Amino acid sequence: MLRVLTALKPTNILHIGNYFGAIEPFLQQQKTGDSNFLFIADYHSITVPQDPDELRKNILFATAAYLAAGVDPEKTTLFQQSYLQEHTELAWILNCVASMGEVERMTQYKDKARVKGETVSVGLFDYPVLMAADILLYDTEIVPVGEDQKQHVELARDLAERFNKRFGETFVIPKPMIRKQGARIMGLDDPEKKMSKSAPSEKNYISLMDDEATVLRKIKSAVTDSEGTIRFDESRKAVANLMTIYSLVTEKSMEEIETEFAGKGYGDFKIALAGHITAFLKPMQDKINSLLKNEDELRNIIKQGAGKARSIAQKKMIEVRKKIGVS
Repeated sequence: MLRVLTALKPTNILHIGNYFGAIEPFLQQQKTGDSNFLFIADYHSITVPQDPDELRKNILFATAAYLAAGVDPEKTTLFQQSYLQEHTELAWILNCVASMGEVERMTQYKDKARVKGETVSVGLFDYPVLMAADILLYDTEIVPVGEDQKQHVELARDLAERFNKRFGETFVIPKPMIRKQGARIMGLDDPEKKMSKSAPSEKNYISLMDDEATVLRKIKSAVTDSEGTIRFDESRKAVANLMTIYSLVTEKSMEEIETEFAGKGYGDFKIALAGHITAFLKPMQDKINSLLKNEDELRNIIKQGAGKARSIAQKKMIEVRKKIGVS
C-alpha cells in the first residue's frame, strides 16, 4: 500500500487552487487505503512574519477545512508539524547534505526574494529542505502537489538519493503526483501567475469561505480576452483558466462546456460559473463553521494524529542518527 503525504500552510484564506491542486488529489488517495499523512505546516508559515494569535486561529481553521473537505482521521494521520521535533532535526541534517547551488535554484524562493530583497528570511530560502525532511521522515512514496511544488519534491528525491549513497539505504525515494487537469489554477486577475492568497488583490483568488456575492463579484471582474467565445485553447490562458475551474466544480468536460455556451458570451458564462462555484463551496463552508464551534475537538484530533505520526518519525530518526554517527 502506497504511503501518501501532503501539507498546506495554515491560513484563514485557503483558496480553490489549494483545494484542487493538493486537497482533492489527496482525498482520492484516501479512498484507496489508510497509509495517508496530512499535516498543518505551521513551521513553513513562519518563513514570513505571523501574528501568534492569528496563527493559532489559522491552525484550527486549517484543521476544520481539511475535515470539512472529507479528510477522515480514521484513514488519515492528521497532525500539526510543530508537534514533532523530528521534522526540524532531520531538516538540519539534510541541510548538511544539500548544496547552496541546488537550494538557490528553487524558483519560488527566487520569485519571492525578488520582491522582498534583503529582508527575505533564511527560513524562506531554506524551507524546501524542511519540506524534504517532512516527506522523507515518513518513507513517503507519493506526494500530491501542484505544478509549482514539483521542483521541491525533486529536491527531496535528490537529497534522499545522496544520503542513501553516502550512508546506506535509509530513505524511500518519493514521487510527485500532479493531477492532469487543474494542477495549477491561475489568478483571476493575472492568468500568467498562479492563484495566490498573497496576491496584491483579493480579486486574484476564490477563497473557500467566499460568499455568493463575493464569488460573483470576483468572477465578473476576472480577466478574459477579446475573442468573446467559450472555447478551450491553452494559448487563451485567461479563458482556459476559467473553463478549467468550471470543469472542476461541475465535473463537465471541456467539450460539454463549449456546447453549453455555444453562441453565448462571457457574461452568461461568468454568471453560471459563479453559481457553480458557490454551490460547490456552500456545503464545505457549512461544515467548517460547524467544526469551528468545537475547538477542543479540533485540537484533540491533531494531537491524536501527532501521536500516531511520532511513532514513525522517532523510529526513522533513530535510524538516521545511527547512520550519520551521532548515536
